[in-house]
Amino acid sequence: MSPRRIDLAANLAALAAGALLSLMVHLNGELARQGGALFSSWMAHGTGTVAALLVIPLWWKAIQSSDAPRQAIPLWAYLGGFAGAVTVIMTSTAVNSSLALSGTLALGLAGQIVFSLAADRWGLFGIAKRRLRLGDAVALALIVAGSALVIWGSL
Repeated sequence: MSPRRIDLAANLAALAAGALLSLMVHLNGELARQGGALFSSWMAHGTGTVAALLVIPLWWKAIQSSDAPRQAIPLWAYLGGFAGAVTVIMTSTAVNSSLALSGTLALGLAGQIVFSLAADRWGLFGIAKRRLRLGDAVALALIVAGSALVIWGSL
């Protein structure tokens, strides 16, 4: 298997998304603390809808002029909104527990890695199948160990 090519823009975008995710979980947790987890999810997705409606006109011309071939969207692809709503409810609850922000995100990262490795291995939801490597198992073990340290102790 050839080594993965490093795409600086994609790496920076992923890093920024992680930072925004932390901020989002904190803000949604504050909404949940004041109004409940369901309220937090409604508010997050309501403001997200407003933001999308403001941003779409800016990108609409670029989207329409794209040469990318258009294909039918599989129905399961629309489940992202459901997963997002449930994620906001669960993280809004967890962040207000003894896990706090760092513990919630540490366990969330572990869950993301477990799911993504399974998705890669079995080609779930249209992802190209990828044979897992020893490095994947080592990375998972380190992330789980790091999560445990964040939650239960320190060196």
